[in-house]
Amino acid sequence: MTDLSGKVALVTGGSRGLGREMVLAFAEHGADVVIASRKLDACAALADEVRAKHGSRALALACNVGDWAQCDQLVESAYAEFGRVDILVNNAGMSPLYPSVDAVTEGLYDKVFGVNLKGPFRLMAAIGTWMAAGAGGSIINITSVGAVRPEPGIVPYAAAKAGLNAMTEGFARAFGPTVRVNAIQCGMFRTDISKAWPPEMLDVVVKERTALGRVGEPAEVVGAALYLASEASSYCTGAILRLDGGTR
Repeated sequence: MTDLSGKVALVTGGSRGLGREMVLAFAEHGADVVIASRKLDACAALADEVRAKHGSRALALACNVGDWAQCDQLVESAYAEFGRVDILVNNAGMSPLYPSVDAVTEGLYDKVFGVNLKGPFRLMAAIGTWMAAGAGGSIINITSVGAVRPEPGIVPYAAAKAGLNAMTEGFARAFGPTVRVNAIQCGMFRTDISKAWPPEMLDVVVKERTALGRVGEPAEVVGAALYLASEASSYCTGAILRLDGGTR
């Protein structure tokens, strides 16, 4: 039921971390892929890996999803190359560190909301409209446990992800019945971002506040992503799937 042969998947933030794992999994299950991030070289390297490992078509594109015009260009380029997008994964995200909430600048606030909320809105609106007018499709938003359990150090990020949770259900209603829109609400994963975490975050927060007592490994997003991208989840839309190790 997770066969994606003949499908085209577009993954933002696709060159590393969770995005990279999803790109490789989609290609392994038969999909052609569009890999988008701000760093074109990293996208191109992964595209070469996809072609070599799986024989899938792979298109690397540079895009800062916080920029509305770049989102539109990303959509145009994907459709020019493949003529369709069947799976959209809004994975790109950012949460810059700050010492206190009063130190958050307008620039930081706008950048966080741009990448985490504005970009996904624009991509869902554009690609979802094409999907609904055609053969349908699946949209997956990568949100965060911070949306429901915000900490002082991630307030703008948490608010943006809470907005993305709301958009998930709203777009599910807007584009049903042929387009399914769901979210994976992630906890802490061992990605490049985790390298900036202070030791106490892993030693105390993770061990004491997660039922599994550890952070997730990037590959552990794959099962949820394949489920939501494929016909295995054919009666699932507007849902937010927790993938957080039992965070409380």
